[in-house]
Amino acid sequence: MGRVAIVTGGTRGIGEAISTALKDYGYTVVANYAGNESKAKAFTDATGIQTYRWDVGDHQACLDGCAQVEAEVGPIDVVVNNAGVTRDGVLHKMSYDDWNEVMRINLGGCFNMAKACFPGMRERKWGRIVNIGSINGQAGQYGQVNYAAAKSGIHGFTKALAQEGAKFGVTVNAIAPGYIDTDMVAAVPPPVLEKIVAKIPVGRLGQASEIARGVLFFASEEGGFATGSTLSINGGQHMY
Repeated sequence: MGRVAIVTGGTRGIGEAISTALKDYGYTVVANYAGNESKAKAFTDATGIQTYRWDVGDHQACLDGCAQVEAEVGPIDVVVNNAGVTRDGVLHKMSYDDWNEVMRINLGGCFNMAKACFPGMRERKWGRIVNIGSINGQAGQYGQVNYAAAKSGIHGFTKALAQEGAKFGVTVNAIAPGYIDTDMVAAVPPPVLEKIVAKIPVGRLGQASEIARGVLFFASEEGGFATGSTLSINGGQHMY
């Protein structure tokens, strides 16, 4: 058995691409998911990747879930914090629940998963944590004060934890995707999507596989000298 990697939100979209890329690289991969049982089953049937269900915004659930993975699969060497939600709206219409849910899952999930896995990585003197941020955490986005704040927080979290892990062989990095051709983006009305693509210098949406390749570098043995970095993969839309 190779190194064990866990991908949160790992059964759909970008997470699915990351999970399969890590498996193809040789890692033993498990994918966490929040609630879509039918999609998780279809994902496992198609890929052979085992899935575990829990809410990454629930601190104790992360501790218990990761402990179960380690007992059943092996010590977790790689964590990819990909799980996230949106609750968009302008500030004067945004409820506290909309704010809190995005912060709880998108940013809190990174803390919860790191808290569960970082100590073991530190003891074993090897680990990789890759956090999925966003172009909107770098540039901001109208109607997304909650999402932009959470994703921006991920970038700061990454830099701080990287300093704690460096001397123990644990790297912590982030990727900030731009607009990627996933089901969520596909649901955007065509006229709006055309305007989005028009602002991307390379003239197209990104592919989930392109994000996965970035994750693969950070998660690899060869990525050991990269830590505290944020890799922007956005087609030149925001050069940060």
